[in-house]
Amino acid sequence: MAQTFHQEYMAVPPVTRTYATACVLTTIAVQLDILSPFQLYFNQSLIWRKYQIWRLFTNFTFFGTIGFNFVFNMIFTYRYCRMLEEGSFRGRTADFIMMFVFGGFLMTICACFVNLVFLGQAFTIMLVYIWAKRNPYIRMNFFGMLNFNAPYLPWVLFGFSLLLDNSVIVDLMGIAVGHVYFYLEDVLPNIEGGCKILKTPRLLKLLFDEGEDEYGEVPDDTRPGGYNWGEDVREQPEQEAAPQEDHPHQD
Repeated sequence: MAQTFHQEYMAVPPVTRTYATACVLTTIAVQLDILSPFQLYFNQSLIWRKYQIWRLFTNFTFFGTIGFNFVFNMIFTYRYCRMLEEGSFRGRTADFIMMFVFGGFLMTICACFVNLVFLGQAFTIMLVYIWAKRNPYIRMNFFGMLNFNAPYLPWVLFGFSLLLDNSVIVDLMGIAVGHVYFYLEDVLPNIEGGCKILKTPRLLKLLFDEGEDEYGEVPDDTRPGGYNWGEDVREQPEQEAAPQEDHPHQD
């Protein structure tokens, strides 16, 4: 059983595996009173004056103590992070890491102006938004009641946040940052007179993309901006939305 678990664990793509593991270990450490949320949250004063640099990272890895919210948010994070890494970022680990860095940087800047101290849920919404925009023809099924195309998924989550009377700042930040990334990476380079602004540093490519791609050549239609927006595309099979897409927020 342990060997099977290890095989399944190692089959998860490296970035998804690392991020999900960091989230789970952080939560367990808090649950066991090894760490306190007060040591993890984003506080720009403590970062710059006390040099507590780790807060720039730990605020993305804590989704609350173990419970309903944590389990559902982690399933959601794992699902869409893995689908991105195995889909449009297949064989492009350095570019995927660059997306993490870019998204985290923008959210950190935003957090300086809004009252958010944990940004993990906003980061998850960003992952969902980018995946949804890159899979516009996939049909989603939400608890057997709602059927819609994937690009509407972030807005369905936003609507449920409103219904549950949760703060929607988290959703809006994730959607906004996801849209900025999608525009700069997928839209701007492909319009007349456009250019590619986001460029993955050569060092990252040397570190993560030098090995042979285990998946083989990446099809053109899975690369950023690879969709033929003006042509007919066969509708893809309907997918069920993740069961946690009521998207509970941390209190």
